[in-house]
Amino acid sequence: MLRRTKIVATLGPSSTSPEVLERMILAGMDMARLNFSHGTEDDHRSRVETIRTLAKKLGRTVGILGDLQGPKIRVGKFQEGKILLKAGDTFILDAQCPLGNQDRVGLDYKELPHDVQSGDALLLDDGKIELEVLKVFGNEVHTRVIQGGILSNNKGINRRGGGLTAPALTDKDREDIILAAKLKVDYLAVSFPRSGADMNQARALLVAAGGTAQLQAKIERAEAIDALEDIIAASDSIMVARGDLAVEVGDAAVPALQKRMIRLARQMNKTVITATQMMESMISSPVPTRAEVSDVANAVLDGTDAVMLSAESAAGQFPVESIAAMARICAEAEKQESQPIVERQTRMPVDRIETAVARAVIHTSHHLPVKAVAALTQSGTTALLISRADTHVPIYAMTPTPETQQRVTLYRGVYPVAFHHTHLEPEAVIIEAEALLLKQGAVKPGDLMLLTMGEPIGKAGGTNTLKILRVGEHSA
Repeated sequence: MLRRTKIVATLGPSSTSPEVLERMILAGMDMARLNFSHGTEDDHRSRVETIRTLAKKLGRTVGILGDLQGPKIRVGKFQEGKILLKAGDTFILDAQCPLGNQDRVGLDYKELPHDVQSGDALLLDDGKIELEVLKVFGNEVHTRVIQGGILSNNKGINRRGGGLTAPALTDKDREDIILAAKLKVDYLAVSFPRSGADMNQARALLVAAGGTAQLQAKIERAEAIDALEDIIAASDSIMVARGDLAVEVGDAAVPALQKRMIRLARQMNKTVITATQMMESMISSPVPTRAEVSDVANAVLDGTDAVMLSAESAAGQFPVESIAAMARICAEAEKQESQPIVERQTRMPVDRIETAVARAVIHTSHHLPVKAVAALTQSGTTALLISRADTHVPIYAMTPTPETQQRVTLYRGVYPVAFHHTHLEPEAVIIEAEALLLKQGAVKPGDLMLLTMGEPIGKAGGTNTLKILRVGEHSA
């Protein structure tokens, strides 16, 4: 059985060499993530070139996700590198402080004093340290330590409940959007969007730079939850970014929000990645914890398109093992049906011809012993629509377009196939498509398969045809 849930792995110091990257692809990496928060332009270019070269060598298709850094809402640096804060201590966040000490520290985000007021809770270092704002005096935010700990250089700051006004796109992000266009990444993730307008702005900048990537919204601000439908509508994909989100809304709220986001993204025909600390222990352990196994499995059962590794593959000791473990967990979880297919497919509104064809595919797959769906496509849209209801039947996106082949590496249950048909007659195209799937072992003679295509062939436009085929009858 093919694994339907895709695996996104972040590249970093542990996953730079061609030898390790090749093993990661063979272990099951479907998409590589470039974290623009770290590394130089040459680093990112080298990794993209290596991934593309290795994928071609191995006969695989691997997508590339570029991830923008977003606004740096962080403390500055300390004279000694770190300090110890104890509950009850007073501490000042000072926008003008050049180098921190036991009493105060500087801020990368100079607007913080204008965004907070007495009584606010500030959470530092992913919530490990909590400060209560006592007063704001000029450029200084005076606080009392509620929960102490070690505070070191450049740790992040969140305000409980959200409300920081930092724009989603910084000057660095604008430069990295141009880089992403040059590198021809397949997806571009926007950090900390608060509204659909933030995503529209990023898309305009990407298009102006000549980029064609799908745009992904990272849901990690409290404000993003209130504007969720607006953000999803303006995006091609979303990421359930559980780290900063948990700090802003409280960790107990995240599991239900995760389910809601995955459900809503699928209903709106968008893809979704579930991310953050999924296999965190595997940074230093060759096996995951039982809780991590359950976390990944539950995301699969929720219907996520992909699960993501961050530090586990970027800086951990076991990047290949992390991917292999995640692949094993996904495949096992997929044996369970989390929601009836018929219930899901009846929710799909028929608003265009491609949707009607996709819905017919889903219905037919449920009632006949179909072994494969072949979607002849230029853009991948029909394959995406079919994949929004999990039929457990593999969907082969058969396309001549490399960009589409790489894009569908994120679609749950969809597998890219390079298909360069040489005929304009439907019968000849069907025979070619069937022969290719036979050669790949996707079907065997006598199997039932479904094929979607646009007719007349060669004319620009969407899918408008569904054929039910018994393998071997057309070539006889």
